[in-house]
Amino acid sequence: MKLETIGLAALRRIDPERAHALALTAIRAGLAPRADAHRSSRLVARLAGLTLPNPLGLAAGFDKNATALAGLSRAGFGFLETGAATPRPQPGNPRPRLFRLRADRAAINRFGFNNDGMEDIAARLAAHHATVPVGLNLGANKDSADRAADFARVLATCGPHVDFATINVSSPNTEALRDLQGKAALTALIDGVLAARAKLDAWLPVFVKIAPDLSDGELDDIAEVALASGIDGLIATNTTLDRTGLHSPHAQEKGGLSGAPLFERSTRVLAHLYRATDGRLPLIGVGGIASGADAYAKICAGASALQLYTALSYDGLSLVPRILDDLDARLAANGQTVETARGIGVADWT
Repeated sequence: MKLETIGLAALRRIDPERAHALALTAIRAGLAPRADAHRSSRLVARLAGLTLPNPLGLAAGFDKNATALAGLSRAGFGFLETGAATPRPQPGNPRPRLFRLRADRAAINRFGFNNDGMEDIAARLAAHHATVPVGLNLGANKDSADRAADFARVLATCGPHVDFATINVSSPNTEALRDLQGKAALTALIDGVLAARAKLDAWLPVFVKIAPDLSDGELDDIAEVALASGIDGLIATNTTLDRTGLHSPHAQEKGGLSGAPLFERSTRVLAHLYRATDGRLPLIGVGGIASGADAYAKICAGASALQLYTALSYDGLSLVPRILDDLDARLAANGQTVETARGIGVADWT
């Protein structure tokens, strides 16, 4: 713990993107804190056919290129998501493109799907030694003539090496990408990805990750498409463009905002989707989770599983077992499991 505290203090003194790269290097070298993912029977989560040792996963973007999955799987997570991967490698947007908002315990990024491309990522996924389920966030190249086809191409290439896949139509950092969340465009996109899945040797769940900045009507359309299309769940939510109530110097930088300020907005979207789907569709709650209380609130709002990312940059990987221990204590105190607590507090977010 002391070593992690010193390391975090040092990383906060340098450029955040460079700090993140150094953190991944440390994880690959085995310097990250270790924790057991299998902590309590109350925490076992079932997600679209997957059985997770606990519901707390790592969100996409932390390990974009699948370089540190083995080390991350030993940090206590119940599952991991890598990517986003695009068909061709791309550098993303110019630097600087990642900003700490310390006063808000938040971050803004405008990376623009920088990644090594699906071929390199597929090779790493084929060789990975993670001990928990691993999924891939599917993306599209910025200059693609057919972005919808890109998602299917990435799944066809990487699908044999992962346990689930996510269609990412909600990043704010690729121009017009969020337009694919419209009813007709989303239906066509999902159809193409599921057609690619049907050609794989093994079935895997496919999720859609949505933005937090949608109207109730748009959320209802997404719920309708999700139920009709055959996808296996929704991830709520990606980063927001909203800047309400921020206090940090970088608050007006362009890009997607993540971290503590996103918690309430993303949880309301989660609860809306739970109601709109009558609890029939697995939901992954992400956005602003930094404590056991946050994790419990997301589950009560309808989440079958959870993801976090930004809080790790402030509290380190030792946050993972702390959240899980607190969540387990809350479930035990209420005589609940992750399964029985799901959706019981959805009315609190209406």
